[in-house]
Amino acid sequence: MFNCKHNRFKVSSQYSAATKAWLLVLFLFVAASWNTALPQTAADRNESERSDKLTGGHILQADFEPNQPDIRITLNVPSFRLTLWQNGKEVKSYYIGVGMKDYPIYIGDRGASEIIWNPAWIPPASDWVSDHKGVRPGEVIKASDPRNPLGKLKIPLGDRYLIHQAAKATDVGNLVSHGCVRMLRSDLYDLAEKIVAARSAPVSPRRIEAAKRSSKTLVVRLDDPVPVDINYDTLVVEGGVLHIYPDVYERSLNRPSRLRAELQSSGVDVSKLDEATLIEMLSKVTRRTQFVVETSSIEQGRALEDGRLLPLIPVTRKQKAEGSRQKAVGTQNRERTGVPSRAARLGWW
Repeated sequence: MFNCKHNRFKVSSQYSAATKAWLLVLFLFVAASWNTALPQTAADRNESERSDKLTGGHILQADFEPNQPDIRITLNVPSFRLTLWQNGKEVKSYYIGVGMKDYPIYIGDRGASEIIWNPAWIPPASDWVSDHKGVRPGEVIKASDPRNPLGKLKIPLGDRYLIHQAAKATDVGNLVSHGCVRMLRSDLYDLAEKIVAARSAPVSPRRIEAAKRSSKTLVVRLDDPVPVDINYDTLVVEGGVLHIYPDVYERSLNRPSRLRAELQSSGVDVSKLDEATLIEMLSKVTRRTQFVVETSSIEQGRALEDGRLLPLIPVTRKQKAEGSRQKAVGTQNRERTGVPSRAARLGWW
């Protein structure tokens, strides 16, 4: 970022040697500070934290431990997957919903410095708010109000980006929000409580349980932000298996040349991969599916024969049950208030 050519940083000959030395030290300090503050490069943003290039081919897994504060969160948008790590090991992964194409989630490094149960919602002065009736920009919409799309909990990531409760189970695996991450309520509770326990945050389990049962707002601030690394990686070699995810934001990333380069940079022999095979592998991916094949099959020239098309989001019994429960709750709210939660249904947040 700094241009060190002589004509840009020329020190006048009239300065003393001591002054020149002081200026040099100052310059080096500023350069180092600038470097640590730089945002992710394009390569960083497009590299999943689960990639073999970063993990060495094996992701260590461990049970969660309270009072172990070294935690971080990673998220890869095309896979709709969020992972909580502790002491460099995977503790838990969750499936999520993300921002719509016109309102994408921020790709890069963020930080979570607080967790809020029963959050209020203040609609921003935005076209997607003003175009709909029933809410006004700047209005404070309480947690108990059915117009509030945030649900029971939110984790702010800065600049209005949030992790918050999904409006329905089908939000998971879809582009549903205006730049936010949505999680099933049970998963969001689990993530939040793990963060609280890891960081020994000053809130008791009893207060958290009380917040779950009421609409009273509870704010828990963290001494140090939890790092949140958001990536956009459609081509991931994880554990010796290639995953081709859909390019959900249509950024022209699923191209034969990129697929070949990704495999080569992951140490995979691509000598038996011709252009037609690469194109067919990529063409198999749909909006809701991923193409999966072991790298050993690729090296044997059996990518298409051995590859499988899998759903992006495996639907579990828990998700089905939660979806039915949330649908029932939504119906009860509409019957009681006469006001449907349009904000959530229309993806207002």
